[in-house]
Amino acid sequence: MAKVTITFGIVLILLGLVGFVSSPLHAPTALIPCAVGIILAFLGGLASTEDAKKRMLHMHIAVTVGLLGFLGTAKSIWDYIQMLRGVQFAHPIAVEEKAAMSVVLLVFVILCVRSFINARRARA
Repeated sequence: MAKVTITFGIVLILLGLVGFVSSPLHAPTALIPCAVGIILAFLGGLASTEDAKKRMLHMHIAVTVGLLGFLGTAKSIWDYIQMLRGVQFAHPIAVEEKAAMSVVLLVFVILCVRSFINARRARA
């Protein structure tokens, strides 16, 4: 799961960079996915250890970061749906980027929870 965490971190870093470059304002808030991605990649790197306790700790911290990131951006999924229906937003690129970040983090959290459940069953 550590490699998956690093992969999701890299995806978020790329998402932030693409959002920053494609935004005409080059707003620094477009780099928020980069910050979350760097944290996830760092925690994934820390979780790449043989010590099971440390691996569990770092993965639980990573999924908590992912869950908080998802909860902070979840509304943007609805905003994106509204945007597809014709509602105008002041910064449509920001809505798209936040919705993409939200979906990426939701998938990450689901994969982590599934992995945690499988690991617990394997121990039992």
